[in-house]
Amino acid sequence: MKWSKCVTVVGCHAEGEVGRVITGGVLPPPGATMMEKKKALEKDDKLRQFLIFEPRGGVFCHYNLVLPPCNPAADAGFIVMEPTDYPSMSGSNCICTVTVLLETGQLPMQEPITNVTLDTPAGLVKVVANCRDGKCERVTLTNVPCFVAVLDLVVSVGGRSVSVDVAYGGAFFAIVDATQFGLTLEPGDARRCVELGEEIKAAVAAAFPVTHPDHPDIHTVTFVEFVLPVVREEIKATTEAPAAAAATAAAAAAA
Repeated sequence: MKWSKCVTVVGCHAEGEVGRVITGGVLPPPGATMMEKKKALEKDDKLRQFLIFEPRGGVFCHYNLVLPPCNPAADAGFIVMEPTDYPSMSGSNCICTVTVLLETGQLPMQEPITNVTLDTPAGLVKVVANCRDGKCERVTLTNVPCFVAVLDLVVSVGGRSVSVDVAYGGAFFAIVDATQFGLTLEPGDARRCVELGEEIKAAVAAAFPVTHPDHPDIHTVTFVEFVLPVVREEIKATTEAPAAAAATAAAAAAA
């Protein structure tokens, strides 16, 4: 069988968020910086569509293209490709990329701690990976500088006024209190969250055309995040005597 294209991808996820990593079959796009390379991919967009569109992907998939770093202070570079666009930096995708780089041997793994610096379109990201027996067990990253762009921005969504905060963390997020819509963020709210999210994103983009102060190529709200107030539940310590607790456990086991 003759293949017209072959791309090597390693499957990975961070707590269920899929972040597949491209490890071969793709030549580095042109550009002197990771941002320039990202823009080259955006202009063509064939690779993202090839991988994310069905049957190879879906709206649940993210892909990460591993590249040689442009910044000599970095160990590797990567560019994120998602169903909607190319975020300049993503925490979950960073975790997936480091995990694959270490577990496939593309970067040397040191146990118990491996330090990695990644070159991203948003800047350098320092990562600490906890490793054991050839596996990457935990990844901690220091993101690029994050900031609040605006608080309590009021936009019109479906004829009602909605309060939104806009913040940057590698991309611009609109953060919305879900109680404004009576949402509890249970599985049954999923479709409503998607529909509202698209409406909110469009409303915020029109009302607040935000741009990164140091990186003008990073602009516009591209994500909506629904949040709920923090609820603290008091955990009551058991007052049951140890012997009684053991007897209860034994009875339960016998049953």
